[in-house]
Amino acid sequence: MARKVVDEPSEEIVANAKLALDSKRGPFARMSLFIKQVMAELRKVVTPTRKELLSYTGVVLVFVVIMMAIVSAFDWMFALAVTYVFGTPGG
Repeated sequence: MARKVVDEPSEEIVANAKLALDSKRGPFARMSLFIKQVMAELRKVVTPTRKELLSYTGVVLVFVVIMMAIVSAFDWMFALAVTYVFGTPGG
């Protein structure tokens, strides 16, 4: 027999329950819980292979160079526009 959707608690109820539970804990218990959760998340981290790392690095460098070119082009265009509107300095 299939479960009804009504049987499952909504996200709001779960969030309120967690909030109530957290408010009853002391500061050291909350800190301990935080550290445990951080360690659990760090265990899930997968270290990339050398090939993946070089690939990711290349993608980032290409993206940065493209963005630098776009920003430089806009800077140059705005400088031309400002010079056109206000004239040359000291002129």
